[in-house]
Amino acid sequence: MSPRSYRMGQRQAEVDETRARIVAAARAQLTESGTLSLDAVARRADVARATVYYQYKSRTGLLEALCDALAAEGGMARLAEAFGHPDPWTAVDRFVEVMAGFWSVDPACTRRLRALGALDEEVGRIIVERDARRRQGASVLVGRLPDAPPGAASLLYVLTSFETFDALASETPSAAPGGPSPGSLEAAVPSVIRLARAALGAASG
Repeated sequence: MSPRSYRMGQRQAEVDETRARIVAAARAQLTESGTLSLDAVARRADVARATVYYQYKSRTGLLEALCDALAAEGGMARLAEAFGHPDPWTAVDRFVEVMAGFWSVDPACTRRLRALGALDEEVGRIIVERDARRRQGASVLVGRLPDAPPGAASLLYVLTSFETFDALASETPSAAPGGPSPGSLEAAVPSVIRLARAALGAASG
């Protein structure tokens, strides 16, 4: 490796580390206070406010990066496996499981983020845009189902929301050994799958 390539690689590593530190600071700030101030994030990340602007251009850019980080950590890349499954009902099950994994990454942060979205237009717009992707995915999956009832895509969209998993998780009894812990959003997966199959018209038995 040439000295120039080494320096470029080292600089990119430093940039990546700074960006990761800023996103982690935004996540902590949001979780603790329910707000997202670029000044507060910069102080927490120990960088200049200008650095946050340089890396993310705006508060919206930082929010998008935070959502992307949660999605990566939550395994949203596994959606390709769900959509690619040849059996349409198994594809729905996998979709539920992937969404549960995503919502389970940091429920406290997600809860704060979605609550802030109801009050802050900028945050709300980002949430609406990301929820629209889930709605589109639900529509694609429902389109493969035989004899799906009217409104089936909307039903699957609602059943795979954070709010549904959050509500059901609190009612989920103790998990089996080796499974998700009681109260974990992933512990609600069997309940959501049962509800989804019933609502979408799966044959019983």
